[in-house]
Amino acid sequence: MKVLAITVVVLAVLFTVADRVAVHFADQEAARLAKEKYGYGDANDGYLHVSVEGFPFLTQALSRDFDHVSLDAGKFYVDDETNTQGGYLPVDKLHIDLRGVTVTSMTSRSAEANLAEGTLTLSYKELSDSLTRLAHTSDPLQVSQAPGSNGQQANLKVTNGTTLNTTGTLLAQGTELTLTTPGVHAGPAYTWRVELPANTGFTSARSTADGVEIGFVGHLVTLGSRP
Repeated sequence: MKVLAITVVVLAVLFTVADRVAVHFADQEAARLAKEKYGYGDANDGYLHVSVEGFPFLTQALSRDFDHVSLDAGKFYVDDETNTQGGYLPVDKLHIDLRGVTVTSMTSRSAEANLAEGTLTLSYKELSDSLTRLAHTSDPLQVSQAPGSNGQQANLKVTNGTTLNTTGTLLAQGTELTLTTPGVHAGPAYTWRVELPANTGFTSARSTADGVEIGFVGHLVTLGSRP
């Protein structure tokens, strides 16, 4: 009985080690695919982490069904719709929770999730730098929190420290972010498209003390390539 007990303990330890090694490899591979498909973390100072939750991992891998997968990325860039020189917008943080993930094809490296929820955060500093760059002004523009957010639209205060003091808006709709700043420029609003998993879209936007926080949700979400 003692030998049997020791054997069981040793096998359990070996299984746990193998399980953790396998999940570490899966996390790295999923992060690589996310970077390749969506461009997350694709910058010198960017980061991208994927975590397959739950234990044991090997049982989930054999069935190709995963209860919960989370992704955290940051310090990457999205281009504006017109590809204007210097029109890129830095994303401070991105968090995605995927629930009920099923691998649909190994050859095309695709999967589906029953539910995707997450948040995207833009810092006021990066918004200020981007707006100053796009407006081609010698006076640095400062973007900060303004009271009031209406559903998918966040209010922003825009100043230049001297003559300008206006309220702009950031609209999050579909997979696009549209910044409107009255009095800053006479042209159309600035728009950026964010790469999100298929069937996912923005649902809310609000200005907080630290930046603009944008929520998104998706159902029956396609990840990677379609089978």
